[in-house]
Amino acid sequence: MLLFPADPLRPRRPDDHFAAEAEAARAAGILVALVDHDLLASGHDPARAVAAVRASGVAVYRGWMLRADRYADLADALAARDVRLRTTPAQYRRAHELPGWYEALRTVTPESVWTTGAGRAAFDAARRALGGGPAVLRDWTKSAKHHWHEAAFIPDLADDDAAWRVATRLLQLREDDFTGGFVLRRFERFTGAEVRTWWIDGRWALVGPHPDTPDAAPTDGVNPGFLTPLVAPLGLPFVTVDLARHADGRWRVVELGDGQVSDRPATVAPSALITALGRAFAGAS
Repeated sequence: MLLFPADPLRPRRPDDHFAAEAEAARAAGILVALVDHDLLASGHDPARAVAAVRASGVAVYRGWMLRADRYADLADALAARDVRLRTTPAQYRRAHELPGWYEALRTVTPESVWTTGAGRAAFDAARRALGGGPAVLRDWTKSAKHHWHEAAFIPDLADDDAAWRVATRLLQLREDDFTGGFVLRRFERFTGAEVRTWWIDGRWALVGPHPDTPDAAPTDGVNPGFLTPLVAPLGLPFVTVDLARHADGRWRVVELGDGQVSDRPATVAPSALITALGRAFAGAS
């Protein structure tokens, strides 16, 4: 079973953003059910959020991002209806938050340090631990990369006040969505567009452009197989790994994320993703 967020104005239909995937799932003979994302995100009434899920069995969520604690609420509410999420709350947190996956991929991703909380003292300690030079700032789950110079890029970690201004702006932009703490990542110079790779049970299943650059064609010659010895031991059922080519030619991991809440670029056919999911999870119990 695939779970999609319902359209807020037409709750018997999937949200427009996921409608094509829901249609592809039904065409493939996969059961589709709808959940109320707004109720889940607010944490007010998880049981009512899943009231439209009337079948039992194993489910995969395909929807908007949820905080790890809200995903756990979703899992509990579904369990009361005899539905088990294929990705457990612990697995979701490990994929969704950088501290969960960083150690496993540290050899192929920019060096990173992070804080717990948003305090200045912890931020300064992390900044000193990473050392001087440029860095990229985010929280445990997301950056503000579309506000690159004001809330993501730090030209020199040694400039403490300037670095804190970037951190403060990130906090302002993320507001209540700020998660976990600050993450400082050593800046690496990449060339070309990012690639989004999709992984199911530790094996890569699909390669395509990143949603931010759906019309780019950076996938020629990309073989994500070199990551299998690093991704597979994480034991995560469904993840994405975003790659970018370093200026020296190496492919580097920009981010790992839970595949359930990773956006599909418009240029990747919905059926391609749904078919991969259906094939991999057939008979899951």
